[in-house]
Amino acid sequence: MSSSQFLVCLLGAFALGGLSSCTTPDVDPAADTTGQSEAELASSARAAAGKKLFQHALPNTNGRSCATCHVLDEDTALLPQSVEARLASNPQDPLFNRLDADDPNAATPTYEHLKKGLVRIVLPLPANMDVIDVQGNVITPADRKISVWRGVPSIADTAITGPYLVDGRASTLEAQAQAAIHDHSQGGDVAQRTLGLIADFERSVFTSGRARFVSTLLEAGVPLANIPIPEDFMTLTPQEQRGRDVYAAACEACHGGPTKSQIVNRPVHDSLFSALKPDGNILFTVVPGQGPVRVLEPRPNNEFLLIGFGFFSYMGQLGLVPTFNASVELPRYRFRFYTDGTRQHPVTDLPPIPVTASGNPLDLNPALDENGAPIIGPNLFPQWFTTDPGRALITGDPLDFEAFDVPSLRGVSRTAPYFHDNSFATLPEVLTVYSQGVLPFIPTMNLPPVHPSEVPGGAPESLSVAQKQDLLTFLRKL
Repeated sequence: MSSSQFLVCLLGAFALGGLSSCTTPDVDPAADTTGQSEAELASSARAAAGKKLFQHALPNTNGRSCATCHVLDEDTALLPQSVEARLASNPQDPLFNRLDADDPNAATPTYEHLKKGLVRIVLPLPANMDVIDVQGNVITPADRKISVWRGVPSIADTAITGPYLVDGRASTLEAQAQAAIHDHSQGGDVAQRTLGLIADFERSVFTSGRARFVSTLLEAGVPLANIPIPEDFMTLTPQEQRGRDVYAAACEACHGGPTKSQIVNRPVHDSLFSALKPDGNILFTVVPGQGPVRVLEPRPNNEFLLIGFGFFSYMGQLGLVPTFNASVELPRYRFRFYTDGTRQHPVTDLPPIPVTASGNPLDLNPALDENGAPIIGPNLFPQWFTTDPGRALITGDPLDFEAFDVPSLRGVSRTAPYFHDNSFATLPEVLTVYSQGVLPFIPTMNLPPVHPSEVPGGAPESLSVAQKQDLLTFLRKL
């Protein structure tokens, strides 16, 4: 069935209320092209050519190709266990370039970060930001660049998502490919035709026929709001159905729509962003009868989330949470934000110096101010440093501090570990983190922590053991 026939079939099937007459196969650039139009044949040929470019290192690079890190048989991600195996079998693999060594200047490089699936990302500071130390002294590097460690995202379903990378710094796949060639393959500028072919291949890779269905309609010009959610037409087991109900209550606000990456509940999103005082702590106002209430900063045009990803890494580095990446040292930064690029008029410092109830700077219980409001930064807890400022490193906006892009949950069960820096190794761990450390702190979700923890002495959870298992079953279906 050609793409045009497939689209007509799908539209007709949805008009009749079902999908029984249509199939939704994943795209394979090498598949039989019988019955395809000239345009479709050209598209298939471009994707096939792009796949070859994706797999092979380009001239004048360090030997790395796109597939060096976006491994084709690992759902185009980078699995930590495969890194260990590759290092053991071939230390000369292009993956093990000094760029991503723990210390690029070491006499004998080691790769413990890479073994966690992490690669070094070097980014320039926005003109209105400085790096500062604990005393507030400016310590910005001379080249005004800093590095962070991040996991390798899958390129599947990029036809229906964007912008790209966890901080959204690439607006197109072509721009992302060129940046990767510069930064990870140490190559120069590449012809737009080459970048276009690589992007065409990436747009042809899907986690399922359902994702391809969404892409087909988007490509045909159907507005996202008018595209049916394919999972609404799936045949589900009773447990999967229960899991979908849990998904609707706990996940869909931010992972909604046909892409499973769309923010569909703006009040939930906006409740995550607080106004900040000059010292970086959250601004509270005293409401009669309620006491101190956070002053929110609604962000109607912002599609990034601040839900504590960075704080989990912070706690892992302090040994307070057994994160997957806790055994490797992540950077420790503080930043000063200014009104503009002259850097003459400070706006705020983040994270703010903790003021705790006990006086112990590592205490997670904040002190209270004269109005009884907790003295806390954007993550709602005392925090000495950040391991990654997230979107703020692109925008220079303190409200974007430790905010990250919303990933699609399609194929999520196949791309462990999770979060921007591979903080958690398994999907069950992620669900527990959300149940204990995210959902209870978003009142607009209406999911109070009323269920006992699976771990004796652990924090109460928003989801029960059965609900998490049902949700896990549904997520594995996506």
